[in-house]
Amino acid sequence: MKPRAVDAEKLYRAQLWSSDRLMMLRVVLYLSALVFVWSIFYATADIRALLGWTAFAMLFILLPARQSRERIRHEYAGVTGRSVIVHGLTAMGQGLSWTAAMLMLGRDADAAQVVAIWTLTSCLMVGAAVAFAALPFATIGFLLPTGVGSILLFWDMKQLPALVACYALVLLIASLKHAREFGKQLSTSTELEEKSAVVSLLLREYEDTGSDWLWQTDAARRINGVSSRFASIMGVEPAELEGKPLVQILAGSAWESGKFAAALHDLAEKLKRRESFSNIIIPVEIAGEIRWWELSASPRVDEKGAYLGFRGVGSDVTVQRESADKIAQLARFDALTDLPNRLQLSDALQSALEGVERWNSRCAFLMIDLDRFKAVNDTLGHQIGDRLLQRVAERLRQVCSSNELCGRIGGDEFAIVIREVVDTHYVDQVAEATIELLSRPYEVDQHTLYIGASIGSALAPRDGRTTETLIRSADLALYRAKEEGGGKHCHYEPRLHLHAEERRTLEVALREALEKQQLSVVYQPVVNAKSGAVEGFESLIRWTHPEMGPISPAKFIPVAEDARLIAPIGEWVLRTACHEAMHWPANVRVAVNVSAEQLSHPSFVSTVMSALAQSGLPAHRLELEVTESVFMRDDTSATQVLEQILALGIKLSLDDFGTGYSSLGYLSRTRFSTIKVDRSFVVGASRNVPESLAIVRAVVALAESLGMATTAEGVETESEVEMVNRLGCTKIQGYYFGRPMPAEEARSLFGRGGISAVA
Repeated sequence: MKPRAVDAEKLYRAQLWSSDRLMMLRVVLYLSALVFVWSIFYATADIRALLGWTAFAMLFILLPARQSRERIRHEYAGVTGRSVIVHGLTAMGQGLSWTAAMLMLGRDADAAQVVAIWTLTSCLMVGAAVAFAALPFATIGFLLPTGVGSILLFWDMKQLPALVACYALVLLIASLKHAREFGKQLSTSTELEEKSAVVSLLLREYEDTGSDWLWQTDAARRINGVSSRFASIMGVEPAELEGKPLVQILAGSAWESGKFAAALHDLAEKLKRRESFSNIIIPVEIAGEIRWWELSASPRVDEKGAYLGFRGVGSDVTVQRESADKIAQLARFDALTDLPNRLQLSDALQSALEGVERWNSRCAFLMIDLDRFKAVNDTLGHQIGDRLLQRVAERLRQVCSSNELCGRIGGDEFAIVIREVVDTHYVDQVAEATIELLSRPYEVDQHTLYIGASIGSALAPRDGRTTETLIRSADLALYRAKEEGGGKHCHYEPRLHLHAEERRTLEVALREALEKQQLSVVYQPVVNAKSGAVEGFESLIRWTHPEMGPISPAKFIPVAEDARLIAPIGEWVLRTACHEAMHWPANVRVAVNVSAEQLSHPSFVSTVMSALAQSGLPAHRLELEVTESVFMRDDTSATQVLEQILALGIKLSLDDFGTGYSSLGYLSRTRFSTIKVDRSFVVGASRNVPESLAIVRAVVALAESLGMATTAEGVETESEVEMVNRLGCTKIQGYYFGRPMPAEEARSLFGRGGISAVA
């Protein structure tokens, strides 16, 4: 059995104590060695060099002695790994001092002096190996420099360097091996001490609390010699138990019917066969209450070997049993909703898949994600969110029959295992019923809450034959359902896996592009509708991959949002655009798109301030474009951040107005400088579509009444230019006046006094 790891502080104390107990002997040995060196080299060595070396050597004789004395005086209090390292460094200093002696004194010495100095050093190496046997770092610190010095001392003497190297290596290996054995021995002794302490603790607990009791039977398996503790636990007098069959006492009211617990049957068989047993746990009825006992016993015989009965010990383990049951419950059920958790769902799915293999049938797995749940959590708090999850769990139980098992995976994700699928339409029925029921209003603490559900399903064996594969397939289908707006059910299709792989590849490439600066910013002019003069540029991000070529923002921006890369990318675009705008005339603005995730980040305002400060761009020349989606997460928070932006003097533009919820509430609360009319309305209005004409007129009128400008997006033809001018739009943006262009081309537009149509 492998010894357990020893407490680090205890190990350090033991190591240093093993060295300190030999400290005085080492001091005497080193001082004697100094005297020996002086006696050999006094007549031939440079006295000043010898004195300098002696001072150096004395330093590393007295310093360890002082450290040792301090440790002993403080009884090794506060000893740490640093103490061991310092000890090793002083040992290295000692080794270096004797290495210096060999190299300095042995260089011009005769053969007898060389042999004398190395003999002395080799003795010191042996002494260090013994003294530092429990300290590997100190051993290496001393033996390594002295070993190298010995090799250099005999460098020109044929085989002697190799012999000296072997000598030092053997000492080093032996010391390290001894250090390892020291650690093992300390670990073993520590474990024995702990076991001894545990045994003592158990004995004291038994004596103090009387948690166990002794019992015995005669040869006929009847209780005799009843202990008072046993009788007290049963709630009767000892005389009432004396002579009764043990099994009858344990069976209680079940004795008459003979319907015993399985464990009691096992106990009866052990008694009948006269076999020893231990830790048999049985239910015992006492005063109408079920208790759990743990019994152990062995048969007893007299001097002649005649069977006398059983003698054993019993203990009440009801508390432990209930705790174990509770732990088992927690391990397999979700604490908040009391639904089966991920572990139990996986087991149920595995069992269903085994049935699929055995009976050539089908099963299904449904992954459920709640729509708009995060908004409830963010606005009303986690307590309301938790109660809502409990209501969702109640409704899920209503959906499921005996053929289904519903559970909670985590957060706002749930799942349903359909054990047997006879008809594939049955999966659709369960999914649609779930979505319909979960989408009904909830009444939680006087709040009426509206959420929905999206479901992805996978069918075995068609979509997978293992739990991992089937869960992954259902997850991919759920992702598609969320992508398509939520509130719907999607089946798994093989192309979803390919789509996921493509997204994963794109995410990896996008992270690399951000690191390697493969992204670029282009600028599309925004012109005055009447004069055609450039009033600003909208900065747009572009990505050209070295192998995949140009990648559309419509393709990689959603990936960036899912991968939480939109914030660093957005910050980079912001800083780049601000720096570039400093090359334009002072009346030209730069517009930068800001995502909902960026706006919700706590450091967003400080990031904008930093970008302006580093570039030197005045705040009024920066315009941030946001879409209605930023208000869908948390209206109050978004409004507060935008107010801080406006307070800095930065302009705000509302992009794609009319394509989303188009709430007038946030228009009245947030002072936008510009409303941008989406290209779809521009195209419709140019074709005289009544609805599009009405929307553009309404937006222009709304903007004028609120003191805002209007920008028509996506204008590509002369007829569209005439139309938006006629309807009253103040600014125009589109291919007719300029495609998104690199920074150099944008700079070249100035100096023309305006801008005309660009082919």
